Amino acid sequence: MTHDPTRRDLILAAALAAGGLSFAETALAQQGLPPTPKCKDGDEPTAAQTEGPFYKPSSPQRADLREPGLGGRAVVLTGLVLTRRCRPVARALVDLWHADDKGDYDNRGFRCRGHVLTDEAGRYQFRTIMPALYPGRTRHYHVKVASAGRSLLTTQLYFPNEPGNARDGLFQRALLMRVGQSGEGLAAQFSFVLDMT
Repeated sequence: MTHDPTRRDLILAAALAAGGLSFAETALAQQGLPPTPKCKDGDEPTAAQTEGPFYKPSSPQRADLREPGLGGRAVVLTGLVLTRRCRPVARALVDLWHADDKGDYDNRGFRCRGHVLTDEAGRYQFRTIMPALYPGRTRHYHVKVASAGRSLLTTQLYFPNEPGNARDGLFQRALLMRVGQSGEGLAAQFSFVLDMT
């Protein structure tokens, strides 16, 4: 089965050819996993979702959320921040938080919390873990994406093939990450489309 490349596919292919993608994105590309979402000119922005009760402002700026004593399967999450016209958004803030390897959120400190700024090509990357399950929810990451005060997206990202997805009332298929094996861990990919041109 073939598909016509979207503008976003071409952006990713050019970045890969230039050696500009992280090993996680390279691993996904080698497995033939298509990027998500597929951005088309005039595309709808990424769906918003609740921030939930565990959001905490002023997370540290760091790409590696792993800490001593934190278990869980390693995940490298990468992607792009794009406009509705599929243009990369440089210096967008991507704030990530999630439950730890026991299903708990750290509300005193900043375990499993951090933010990064996208590079000039709109790319971001986090090294973290797969969060543990906790009652009532499927496995997920929380994310806020902001661009110079002009656009703020609050949403959640989901893992494919999770039994809890079907039972979680917040789950949306459009917010599934692409996930593949990368050594002993996982390579995950999701690109955000902000409501800006």
